[in-house]
Amino acid sequence: MTLEGVWAAYGSHVALQDVHLVVRRGEFVALVGDNGAGKSTLARLLVGLVRPSRGRVFVEGDDLRGQSVRAVCRRVAYLPQNPSALLFADTVRDELLVTLRNHGLRPERAPVAPDDLLRRLGLEAVVDMYPRDLSVGQRERVALGALLVTRPPVLVLDEPTRGLDWRQKEELVAMLKAWQAEGTTILFVTHDVELVALAADRVVVLEEGRVVADGPVRPLLGTLQPFAPQMARLFGHPELLTVEDVLAAVRPADEEVQRW
Repeated sequence: MTLEGVWAAYGSHVALQDVHLVVRRGEFVALVGDNGAGKSTLARLLVGLVRPSRGRVFVEGDDLRGQSVRAVCRRVAYLPQNPSALLFADTVRDELLVTLRNHGLRPERAPVAPDDLLRRLGLEAVVDMYPRDLSVGQRERVALGALLVTRPPVLVLDEPTRGLDWRQKEELVAMLKAWQAEGTTILFVTHDVELVALAADRVVVLEEGRVVADGPVRPLLGTLQPFAPQMARLFGHPELLTVEDVLAAVRPADEEVQRW
C-alpha cells in the first residue's frame, strides 16, 4: 500500500496534508495519533471510501483512481470504527457465513473455520443471537470475525480491539501475527499503545494530518510522548516496552546472582 503526496479534505477542513507512506507486503504497521489527526481518513483512503484531492493511492501496485469500493474490498478488508455498518444478518454465525457465500466459499472450505474464529473472539456464547442486540464491544468482534473469516491479503483495521479483554486481544494478535508470517499486510489504527508494543513491527504517527514520525516500534515508540507504553515510562528506557521486555532484561542479572 502506497500513498504519494496525498491530500484529503472534508469541505474546508483539510484532514491529510502531503502524506507519503509505504506499507510493504507482510508488514504489521500501527498508525497512532491524537483524535482528529487523520488516522481514520487515511484508512478510508485505502479502500476508496475517501478520494484524495491531490496525490495518488496504490494497493498492491494498482492505482485506486477509477476503481470502485467493491473492487478494492475484494483485496482489502476494512474494519470501520462503527461496526454496526457491517452487520445485517439474523445471527452472529450467519454474519460469517454470508461473507463466505459472497466469496463463493462453503463453510467447510473456509480459510478460517467460522466456529474457531468465533471462539477466538469470545463470541461462542452468542452465535445464535441477533448481532444488533449485542453490546458495542460484541458487535465490534462480530464485524471483525466477518472480515477475517476469508483470510484477506490486506487488513486495514480501525480500532479493532475495542470491547476485547486482554486475553481476547492476545488471541487476536497471535492470529494476526501468524497470518503476517504467511504474507498478510496489516495496517492497525489504534490508541492502544500497549497493544502496539506487543504486535506491531513499525509505528507511524500522524499529527494534524501529517506524518511526523515513522520507524521501527523499538526504539521509536518508547521515545514518543504521550504514546510511550507504561513500561517505557516507568523504566525510562525506549527498548523496554512490555512486561516481557523488562523480565528479559533483568533475567541475566538474576541468573548471575543464583550462580553465586
